[in-house]
Amino acid sequence: MSDKSAQKVTVFATHGPEDPERATLPFLMANAALVEDCESVVILQGPGVLLAKEGIAGHVFGATLPALSEQIASFLGAGGRLLVCTPCLKERKIDADMLIRGAELTNAAHVIKEVTESSATLNY
Repeated sequence: MSDKSAQKVTVFATHGPEDPERATLPFLMANAALVEDCESVVILQGPGVLLAKEGIAGHVFGATLPALSEQIASFLGAGGRLLVCTPCLKERKIDADMLIRGAELTNAAHVIKEVTESSATLNY
Protein backbone atom coordinates (compact mmCIF):
# COMPACT_ATOMS: atom_id res chain seq x y z
CA MET A 1 0.00 0.00 0.00
CA SER A 2 1.35 3.41 -0.84
CA ASP A 3 -1.24 5.46 1.09
CA LYS A 4 -0.13 5.44 4.75
CA SER A 5 -3.59 6.39 5.98
CA ALA A 6 -4.91 3.13 4.52
CA GLN A 7 -2.39 1.02 6.46
CA LYS A 8 -3.18 -0.77 9.69
CA VAL A 9 -0.76 -2.18 12.25
CA THR A 10 -1.83 -4.77 14.82
CA VAL A 11 0.44 -5.32 17.81
CA PHE A 12 0.06 -8.29 20.15
CA ALA A 13 1.08 -7.81 23.77
CA THR A 14 1.44 -11.10 25.61
CA HIS A 15 3.53 -9.96 28.57
CA GLY A 16 2.26 -8.20 31.66
CA PRO A 17 3.86 -6.48 34.64
CA GLU A 18 6.22 -9.45 35.13
CA ASP A 19 8.26 -8.20 32.14
CA PRO A 20 8.13 -4.37 32.07
CA GLU A 21 10.21 -4.02 28.89
CA ARG A 22 8.07 -6.44 26.86
CA ALA A 23 4.92 -4.90 28.34
CA THR A 24 5.93 -1.40 27.21
CA LEU A 25 7.39 -2.10 23.75
CA PRO A 26 4.02 -2.94 22.10
CA PHE A 27 2.67 0.46 23.06
CA LEU A 28 5.81 2.25 21.86
CA MET A 29 5.42 0.56 18.48
CA ALA A 30 1.67 1.17 18.36
CA ASN A 31 2.21 4.86 19.11
CA ALA A 32 4.86 5.02 16.39
CA ALA A 33 2.32 3.59 13.94
CA LEU A 34 -0.14 6.33 14.88
CA VAL A 35 2.55 8.98 14.31
CA GLU A 36 3.03 7.47 10.85
CA ASP A 37 -0.71 7.89 10.18
CA CYS A 38 -1.42 4.17 10.37
CA GLU A 39 -4.46 2.75 12.08
CA SER A 40 -3.13 1.08 15.21
CA VAL A 41 -4.55 -1.76 17.30
CA VAL A 42 -3.04 -3.40 20.38
CA ILE A 43 -4.37 -6.82 21.34
CA LEU A 44 -3.70 -8.00 24.87
CA GLN A 45 -3.55 -11.77 25.37
CA GLY A 46 -2.36 -14.10 28.12
CA PRO A 47 -0.66 -12.22 30.97
CA GLY A 48 -0.79 -9.10 28.78
CA VAL A 49 -4.44 -8.59 29.76
CA LEU A 50 -3.25 -7.47 33.20
CA LEU A 51 -2.04 -4.24 31.55
CA ALA A 52 -5.66 -3.23 30.93
CA LYS A 53 -6.64 -3.67 34.57
CA GLU A 54 -7.21 -0.33 36.28
CA GLY A 55 -4.19 0.73 38.33
CA ILE A 56 -1.68 -1.80 36.95
CA ALA A 57 0.10 0.19 34.20
CA GLY A 58 1.04 2.92 36.67
CA HIS A 59 3.40 0.45 38.34
CA VAL A 60 5.12 -0.83 35.18
CA PHE A 61 8.40 0.86 34.23
CA GLY A 62 10.78 -0.65 31.68
CA ALA A 63 14.39 0.50 32.08
CA THR A 64 15.02 3.63 29.97
CA LEU A 65 11.55 3.37 28.39
CA PRO A 66 8.76 5.91 28.81
CA ALA A 67 6.26 5.02 31.54
CA LEU A 68 3.74 2.43 30.40
CA SER A 69 0.79 4.40 31.77
CA GLU A 70 1.85 7.41 29.67
CA GLN A 71 2.25 5.21 26.57
CA ILE A 72 -1.23 3.72 27.00
CA ALA A 73 -2.81 7.14 27.61
CA SER A 74 -1.09 8.54 24.52
CA PHE A 75 -2.13 5.54 22.43
CA LEU A 76 -5.80 5.75 23.41
CA GLY A 77 -5.82 9.56 23.20
CA ALA A 78 -4.50 9.45 19.63
CA GLY A 79 -7.22 7.06 18.49
CA GLY A 80 -5.55 3.69 19.02
CA ARG A 81 -7.76 0.71 19.81
CA LEU A 82 -7.02 -1.55 22.76
CA LEU A 83 -8.56 -5.01 22.49
CA VAL A 84 -8.49 -7.38 25.45
CA CYS A 85 -8.93 -11.15 25.17
CA THR A 86 -12.13 -12.11 26.99
CA PRO A 87 -11.13 -15.75 27.75
CA CYS A 88 -7.76 -14.51 29.06
CA LEU A 89 -9.57 -12.12 31.42
CA LYS A 90 -11.85 -14.90 32.63
CA GLU A 91 -8.82 -17.12 33.30
CA ARG A 92 -7.48 -14.38 35.58
CA LYS A 93 -10.88 -13.60 37.16
CA ILE A 94 -10.85 -10.02 35.83
CA ASP A 95 -14.26 -8.50 35.10
CA ALA A 96 -14.88 -5.92 32.37
CA ASP A 97 -15.67 -3.25 34.96
CA MET A 98 -12.10 -3.61 36.28
CA LEU A 99 -10.56 -2.43 32.99
CA ILE A 100 -9.25 0.99 32.05
CA ARG A 101 -11.43 3.32 30.03
CA GLY A 102 -11.05 2.63 26.31
CA ALA A 103 -10.34 -1.10 26.62
CA GLU A 104 -12.58 -3.26 24.44
CA LEU A 105 -13.31 -6.95 24.96
CA THR A 106 -12.51 -9.24 22.05
CA ASN A 107 -12.61 -12.89 21.04
CA ALA A 108 -10.68 -15.15 18.67
CA ALA A 109 -12.84 -14.48 15.61
CA HIS A 110 -12.45 -10.71 16.01
CA VAL A 111 -8.69 -11.06 16.54
CA ILE A 112 -8.42 -12.98 13.25
CA LYS A 113 -10.43 -10.24 11.52
CA GLU A 114 -8.06 -7.57 12.85
CA VAL A 115 -5.01 -9.52 11.69
CA THR A 116 -6.33 -10.23 8.19
CA GLU A 117 -7.14 -6.54 7.74
CA SER A 118 -3.67 -5.43 8.86
CA SER A 119 -0.73 -4.35 6.74
CA ALA A 120 1.63 -5.54 9.48
CA THR A 121 1.40 -7.55 12.67
CA LEU A 122 3.92 -7.39 15.52
CA ASN A 123 4.14 -9.69 18.52
CA TYR A 124 5.74 -8.99 21.91
